Amino acid sequence: MFLSTKAKVITDESGGWVELPALLTPAGVLLSLLDYFLARQHVRSLSWMRKVIRSVELFLEYLQANPQQRDGPLLFSNFAERLYSGTFDLTTGLDGTGLCWSPRSSEDARNTITDLTLLFDWMGENNPFASALNPKVKATGYDLQWLRIARQYRRDNSLLGHLWSCTDSNPQTRKVQPKTVPSVHGSEPPAFPDDRFDELIEKGFRVGSRIDYRGILITLLLHAAGFRESEPFHLFIEDVLPDPRKPTSALVRIHHPSEGFAPNGWRDAFGRPRQGNRASYLAEKFGLRPRDDMLDIRHAGWKGGRYDGKYYKQAYWFEPRYGELFLAVWQKYLHQVARIERTHPFALINLTRDPLGGMYTIGQYVKAHGAACRRIGLKVAKDLGTTPHGHRHAYGRRLKNAGVEKTMIRRFMHHSSLESQVVYTQPSSTEIQSVLELAANKLALTIGAPPVFPMEALLLKVEDE
Repeated sequence: MFLSTKAKVITDESGGWVELPALLTPAGVLLSLLDYFLARQHVRSLSWMRKVIRSVELFLEYLQANPQQRDGPLLFSNFAERLYSGTFDLTTGLDGTGLCWSPRSSEDARNTITDLTLLFDWMGENNPFASALNPKVKATGYDLQWLRIARQYRRDNSLLGHLWSCTDSNPQTRKVQPKTVPSVHGSEPPAFPDDRFDELIEKGFRVGSRIDYRGILITLLLHAAGFRESEPFHLFIEDVLPDPRKPTSALVRIHHPSEGFAPNGWRDAFGRPRQGNRASYLAEKFGLRPRDDMLDIRHAGWKGGRYDGKYYKQAYWFEPRYGELFLAVWQKYLHQVARIERTHPFALINLTRDPLGGMYTIGQYVKAHGAACRRIGLKVAKDLGTTPHGHRHAYGRRLKNAGVEKTMIRRFMHHSSLESQVVYTQPSSTEIQSVLELAANKLALTIGAPPVFPMEALLLKVEDE
């Protein structure tokens, strides 16, 4: 009944257009949602828009299955409850609505409720019914205490928080609130095993006599420079040079998809040098949008963070030898690229498959990386750190274990705040166990008792007895 699609929207008489995700209903495109995306396109990502579409689709499915419900707040409250409980009757196993929803996780349900509440707030400016679906109400009891604590926390952590009023005379909460998500200290960091990385580079990306230089380059940027999985796909050929301070190593700067500087060789139709950002360069020279604005398989996200210049993120090689390896592999890769015609400036391209010379996609790399892991005997799983994102975790863990200061880790990983690195630098279960054993031995020496046995020795002792 409902289909997620994409729409080309012409916004004025200039003929300019923007392509956005859209939701197709039996009555046509849901225009209010499309207007919402148009109003948010400069501040929210495409991935956020897709999540909102999924939330709206769930709500519309619920409306369709429950047409008799008219009271706005009750309707939304019932919808929220079905997200948590599912739609099956637990006593009979039947579902009278036909929705067949299983209970969703607290986090998933919370995100859906939040997405819809923000949409209804926006729609409520012109539609009273939308604003009544989850209205603001005066906070009382525990809600009041919670809001005051949350406000104080935001005030303490805000740059201009000292200018805020110390009291809030009319704290409000929502009529329908999501359940509290269980608090966790942090799961096992899914870092790629460092002791297998060199083997992955040397053997994993090799099939017979053919070496996948492109896959090696991307993996080096992730593991040895800490970039996110999507960031190398914005790389231009001009973004890699020998480092002037160390010519045997690579100087890599990945520019912001639209705000980064255009290459120096850009000239207009009369041969005059042109200056501008990458969005204008891509549009004028190639008729393309930045990859984070593309809605097809060529899409590559961009999360932002802190930049090293205007506006690029520089690769900080850890260990430095990987910068030298990158430059050597890059030169071999350029020999392959030079033989293939391109209709775009992106460095990572299809070398043997159609469309030849087309943009290499994240999906293609994920498959190639998985195959490389399996060639050296590694199981591919996110929890094991053997997916591409595991390399960024490994980079952060190595920096922490080497004693690098948090302010420098933030710089190397291009985080906006010091707190962002926490998820990448959490201790593993092995490190936690080592700390506990060391502390137990230290305590034993302090009180004069014999040191504790390692776990294996203790088990053997029990078996002997």
